[in-house]
Amino acid sequence: MENIKLETTGQKRIDTIATDIKKLVAGISNGKPANVTEENMDKFLSNIKEAFNSWNNPIREKDGKLRMSVLGKPPRQLWYDRFSPKKTKDYDASLNIKFLYGHILEHLLLYLAELTGHKIADQQKKVEIDNIKGHIDATVDGEVCDVKSASSFSFKKFKTGELVGDDPFGYHAQLSGYEAGMGTNKGGFLVMDKSTGDVCFYKPDELAKPNVPTLIKTLQDTLKRNSPPDRCYQLSETKGGNKSLPIGCQFCAHKWECYKDANDGKGLRVFKYSNRYVYLAEVNRQPNVEEITPNFSEELKTYGKRKAI
Repeated sequence: MENIKLETTGQKRIDTIATDIKKLVAGISNGKPANVTEENMDKFLSNIKEAFNSWNNPIREKDGKLRMSVLGKPPRQLWYDRFSPKKTKDYDASLNIKFLYGHILEHLLLYLAELTGHKIADQQKKVEIDNIKGHIDATVDGEVCDVKSASSFSFKKFKTGELVGDDPFGYHAQLSGYEAGMGTNKGGFLVMDKSTGDVCFYKPDELAKPNVPTLIKTLQDTLKRNSPPDRCYQLSETKGGNKSLPIGCQFCAHKWECYKDANDGKGLRVFKYSNRYVYLAEVNRQPNVEEITPNFSEELKTYGKRKAI
């Protein structure tokens, strides 16, 4: 394999960040070490230490409190977060570990970008707009850069731009909030595929990003209501004519309460297929697989009473 020349002179632009990281790593693979110094290595290790300490001593936010990182959440989910918070489960431990190495990968990617000549600044800087606060990952060459580690499925949406039409976690709204707080508008997402190690940079068009003050006002009005707004997503119809929860609902802690009126008041029913669980809100034809709804009895007990904050 021929050596790949890494260009580190001149003014860098955030748009080339993923390509530059790949060139850097390719060069290292071919015996061309990166320009690692005691100073930049100490800074990187200090950021890792700080990330671990923050993960180990998390600041507990009030359930349902609006902040930058949740601006993209569906209004109904935010309403339930505030008025019907759920307790943390034992199985959330695996998710918490994913958050930890997500933080570590974030700092690794930014360090590699810095080694290629990009200007990394404002790491974890606090931003605020209309009393809604948040912390950006960093600015790269003066623009907001939100760093993500993703599954191969999610990574593909960033790499191809499919995220524009399929953004269940509200990433566009998050970025818009951070940019509004920083007074910039040409940032994007630096993303790593956790399985393959591939890296991409996704820069959304302006039309894909919501108006942040309007969005905040809408969410604030929603959280003043005495009843939840409309459901977040349409049900998906299966080949057998049943109706199942879309992906955006399956990982929501409020799905049982949200769909307690499903199946003529019996609630959601869960069926175990070979590679996944399917949550059915309307069963018109009994699936020819095992029903395991009773296995979720402990989770069903977490409904509790609605609690205003």
